[in-house]
Amino acid sequence: MNITKLIVLSGIFIMTTTLFGCASTPQREGFGEWIDDSMITSKVKTALLGDSAVSGLDIHVETFKGRVHLSGLVDSITEATKAEELVRDVKGVSLVKNNITVK
Repeated sequence: MNITKLIVLSGIFIMTTTLFGCASTPQREGFGEWIDDSMITSKVKTALLGDSAVSGLDIHVETFKGRVHLSGLVDSITEATKAEELVRDVKGVSLVKNNITVK
């Protein structure tokens, strides 16, 4: 009987620590959030590359918990603004930080 209790408690302990190991913190993403952010980054890059008014290859995209950070060099303020507008329209983006610099 004691061995059965020990096995059950050990199993519960292992499952609990595994679940907490996958949890996110304010500074670190959980695995599911990392996958979501990777998808958002892909969608953002696709949107930027798909619009001829924006040089998508010159814009760097980083995503953390749905917040997208844009950086890089573009030819005009209009292009930087257009890039930000495109990103805001991507599903899953909660915030856009535009640090794109005009050449």
